Amino acid sequence: MTAIRGLFCLMSLVASVLASPPPGKPPQKLPQKSPNILLITLDTTRADRMGFLGSKRGLTPNLDALARDSAVFTHAYSQAPLTPTSHATILTGTYPQFHQVNDFRLPLAKDLPYAPDVLHAHGYRTAAFVGSVVLDPATNYAPGFDRGFDTYNAGFDPEAIRQKGRFETIERRGNVVVTRARAWLTHHPKGPFFLWVHLYDAHDPYDPPEPYKSRYASEPYDGEIAYEDAAVGRLLAQFKARGLYEDAVIAVMSDHGESLGTHGEDTHGIFLYDETIQVPLVIKLPRKNAGDKSTTKQTTKRIDDKVELVDVMPTLLQAAGVAVPTEVQGQSLMGLLTTATTPADSGTAVEAWHDRPAYAETDYPRTAFGWSALRSLRTGKYLYVQAPRQELYDEVADAKAEHNLAGESTAVADTLKARLDSIRQQTANNREAPKATVDPTAQEKLAALGYVSGGSNASNAGSAAQGADPKDKIEISNLNHQANALRQSGRPADAVPLLQQLLAKDPNMPNIYGELGECYLDLTEFQKALPVLRKAKELDPESSAARLRLAKALMGVGDFAAAVPELEFAVARIPSYAEAHLFLEMAYARTNRIPETIKECQTVLEFFPDHFGSYLILGRFLELSGDFAGAVPKLKKASALNPNAPEPHLFLADAYTQLGKQSEAAREKAAAKRLAANHKE
Repeated sequence: MTAIRGLFCLMSLVASVLASPPPGKPPQKLPQKSPNILLITLDTTRADRMGFLGSKRGLTPNLDALARDSAVFTHAYSQAPLTPTSHATILTGTYPQFHQVNDFRLPLAKDLPYAPDVLHAHGYRTAAFVGSVVLDPATNYAPGFDRGFDTYNAGFDPEAIRQKGRFETIERRGNVVVTRARAWLTHHPKGPFFLWVHLYDAHDPYDPPEPYKSRYASEPYDGEIAYEDAAVGRLLAQFKARGLYEDAVIAVMSDHGESLGTHGEDTHGIFLYDETIQVPLVIKLPRKNAGDKSTTKQTTKRIDDKVELVDVMPTLLQAAGVAVPTEVQGQSLMGLLTTATTPADSGTAVEAWHDRPAYAETDYPRTAFGWSALRSLRTGKYLYVQAPRQELYDEVADAKAEHNLAGESTAVADTLKARLDSIRQQTANNREAPKATVDPTAQEKLAALGYVSGGSNASNAGSAAQGADPKDKIEISNLNHQANALRQSGRPADAVPLLQQLLAKDPNMPNIYGELGECYLDLTEFQKALPVLRKAKELDPESSAARLRLAKALMGVGDFAAAVPELEFAVARIPSYAEAHLFLEMAYARTNRIPETIKECQTVLEFFPDHFGSYLILGRFLELSGDFAGAVPKLKKASALNPNAPEPHLFLADAYTQLGKQSEAAREKAAAKRLAANHKE
């Protein structure tokens, strides 16, 4: 076993060297005709909404036009129904069990093969324009995703969602993303480029802009699809106007789909049925590579073999003439793309694709709720789902996967289970699982996106068939999602009964107690919040966020002394927890703990250098400690930060009086009196 591990490490080292330029040397130069590459990922977009896949809804005229110049994969499958996990698969060419980005906030390892990094090392200019905070490395939702990019356009601000709204803080409309990408195209340096554009519009809440909002009032999800198609059309029009279209590699796909109520799931993340795992995939090669040397219009090539999103990265590299790193687990689709005949008639060139299985998994049920993870395998006519109660569907006879055959076809189910386990074992990564960056506000931030964050004791390394079967719990996920949406839209009172229903179904979910407590805090119903938040702490005692919420409720009922140890625990566990420091400052001040208040004010000002309240409290408590001279500049700073507040002047008058500066004291008393009078008017 040691020898095998040593060989694997050696292979990884060699591949790493091959994939990256030698230190101190310029990037490797590609042939002059290296194609530009455009990768478009459409978040949460179902395959059955695409006209080029048979939809009659008329939502995708621009994508349909691209498909006429491209190869269309009619049976393409995602490896996970979660945005960071699926995009990690697309960009690394490795399965989730290898890249291990199986949830939000998990870092993309630096030694993983990564398409932008590999292409950049071979002379490509690289740029990304993403439509959601969920793919923003700077906010730690997707750490490491910016590796290899010259430009990574994200810059979201989830902290300000209550003040600025969704589309200014955690999401951008498709046209905004495309406008930024088009501007980059206008000014990009000479040389081949790799451009990734990610559109998030089809993700819930479904709220398309006009005229799509009115046109699709009864089907807002369809409105989002139509809107994102128009945005794609604007981007492709720019390519054509600049003469970039014909000779570019263009790949368009969804990262995953959306359940829309099928199998009982409202959105995505929990189940692995076709509604969320089968995805649209279109790849256009440069005309010279597509085998068409004429000036006539290319026609759609339909490929019916099963392919996976893990195959996209090696396909793009091969189309660019770049060697595929040995760690890549997907298979290049170039053989299918360039074969003149259909796969069924093409002989050995594409024979390996026949009956190739498609693997998918989701850890989200486990990380969010503590239920069982799920894994699936599509092979031949069967869909097999590994769960506490395993599932088997004949997708030819039962396209909607409504009749579970696992009980009556045990031999088939057992055979597919063994095959799934073997595939996973062969593609797994034995490295230590990555840990999410510490973020005590993760639950609140993910709630704004419609997701649940695991508790502080959630493990990164899960296995299927352990914990409750998600089939039995899906209503909990749906109710939680609905409650989140209500609270995030400013309706906490409406969220309360839904959360109470959740706790009646399962009284052991600390996240739900936390969310219910947050609703009561929003409503300033502190007495109701207290028992709920005490229960959240009891179920997850290591959670700093749970301690802060409880402290807020205690302070709301005036019990500042009881809030102090909760806040001290939170900041001791996470010293960078700025909000907890801010409340601890207030709790110390209200319990008249002079040295502790002074020290905590100084800490808060390291996080918020222009925080009026902290300068005011610091100045006052320096006075109480007898340091009147030290108090003066702090109180002057408070006055400068809020010129209309009388309190700094009132405290300055006290300080000057103690310092024997009577004229200054009189001046400050007069200012305080004048400002107080203005406040009353």
